[in-house]
Amino acid sequence: MFKGSNVALVTPFKNNELDVDTYIKLIHFHIKNGTHGLVPAGTTGESPTLSHIEHQKVIELCIKESGGKIPVIAGTGSNSTEEAISLTKHAEKVGANGALIVTPYYNKPTQEGLYQHYKAINDSCGIPIIIYNIPSRSVIDMTVDTMARLFELKNIVGVKDATGDLDRVTQQKEKMGSDFIQLTGEDGNVLEFNKRGGVGCISVTANIAPKQCSDFQNFSLSNNSNEIKEAERINELLQPVHKALFIESNPSPVKYAAKLLNLCSDDVRLPLVKVMDTTKESIRKALISAKLI
Repeated sequence: MFKGSNVALVTPFKNNELDVDTYIKLIHFHIKNGTHGLVPAGTTGESPTLSHIEHQKVIELCIKESGGKIPVIAGTGSNSTEEAISLTKHAEKVGANGALIVTPYYNKPTQEGLYQHYKAINDSCGIPIIIYNIPSRSVIDMTVDTMARLFELKNIVGVKDATGDLDRVTQQKEKMGSDFIQLTGEDGNVLEFNKRGGVGCISVTANIAPKQCSDFQNFSLSNNSNEIKEAERINELLQPVHKALFIESNPSPVKYAAKLLNLCSDDVRLPLVKVMDTTKESIRKALISAKLI
């Protein structure tokens, strides 16, 4: 259903407004370069600072412009269950293939609260739901047992795992089986993640290296030893890029990298700011080392 290189799309801005023309170009850029799936309105898409109208618009545009060529997994999470239901219903209505829903941040629900949050969304909607488990941003960590309970529901199909804990991949596979879709949210660990049972990534780096990321995924999921070696080569080549894109808060670094590649501006919305000069130099060097510029 969902696998390979799924780009966590940036949302381009111009004069602090949504840059629609550039956004459309980015979507077609990804389709042309083999990206396996599009993930609009997530963390990298600066969803916290999008208005509800903008949030809906970037999802609608992504679905319209991709034209069914590759799946669209819409970011519809919120720390308000009611708001998450509303956003997910909208995504379903306009034709999204799935919804990526982050664990509620700031209000710190218990494991039972997490279960009831996702169950309420599941019961209100009819599209596949991917749990987004990112303790570093949401402050809470969904346990494997809670995830297993949720997998029993009709629409919960997998997880974007941004815990950074590779043992989780094994534990989740043992608990839920191989039908449970595991996508890493960490570009840097994707090779080992796939080896342990993952089937892809929701990627920040794919914003600027879509061909390399899609090729990597194709090769890493292969049973051919030569293709596995090629996956290892690409993985090593991209490691400096993965690291450089998180020197400062995402998505400021990847937007600067995209600017260097003439893909979009590096404008971000407050409270995020553009990266410092020292970070700019680190990003530039990483792109050179990966032969992206």
